[in-house]
Amino acid sequence: MSLGKVDLSKIKPYGDTLNDGKMQLSFTLPVPYGDEAEEAAKQLAKKMGLSEASVVHAHDLGVGYTFFIVYGNCTHTVDYSAIEVPKVDVEFMDKKGVEEYIAEHIKRDVVIIGACTGSDAHTVGIDAIMNMKGFDGHYGLERYNGIEAINLGSQVPNEELVAKAIELKADAILVSQVVTQKDVHIPNLTQLIEILEAEGIRDRMVVIAGGPRLSHELAQELGYDAGFGPGSFANHVATFIVKQMVERKLI
Repeated sequence: MSLGKVDLSKIKPYGDTLNDGKMQLSFTLPVPYGDEAEEAAKQLAKKMGLSEASVVHAHDLGVGYTFFIVYGNCTHTVDYSAIEVPKVDVEFMDKKGVEEYIAEHIKRDVVIIGACTGSDAHTVGIDAIMNMKGFDGHYGLERYNGIEAINLGSQVPNEELVAKAIELKADAILVSQVVTQKDVHIPNLTQLIEILEAEGIRDRMVVIAGGPRLSHELAQELGYDAGFGPGSFANHVATFIVKQMVERKLI
């Protein structure tokens, strides 16, 4: 391997040597397996900006579909130095820090309701944040002193979630969306905000969305206070909630 000085204004994929552009991609085409299918895959790769594109693997999926793995050299570059990505701008605390912050600044239990809403039946995300055992060595909100965490589970209608939030006088709502095919999560997340606004309680609580395809930027566009994607843990969510409560005087 050969490494040299990286020009962050013109970065491209790295394979064997810096800036060689080597990359691999996989995709499926709705065409039957054969020479014509491989040629179609190579032509498509070239139109995507890959030079010297070659099909290194093709697999017949049956009923007129073929799966490909293609290698090639990327001809495009990206100006990394000019990239700005909206992020949750908070200095995160650990579990102990959150508990001490609540005791000092809020002086009561923080009520947080979580659910996987709509038709989504996947609870892995909300469980990782809410359940006592947490995930990857990070305890969930149920274990935090000063936090009353209520996990409603999966396939919870937005109306039911809002009703429960009103009943329990929730300080924050966490919504997990794992199923995102054809952007089905967008109207569901939008509906929740609309219901909260109709009830006149949107500004009286912290509302967070999370999931594998939920960025902070998208969540804010949909009317949420924050979005947490992969790599987020309970302490990240808890920090944001309690600091928002103090900043917005929701205590």
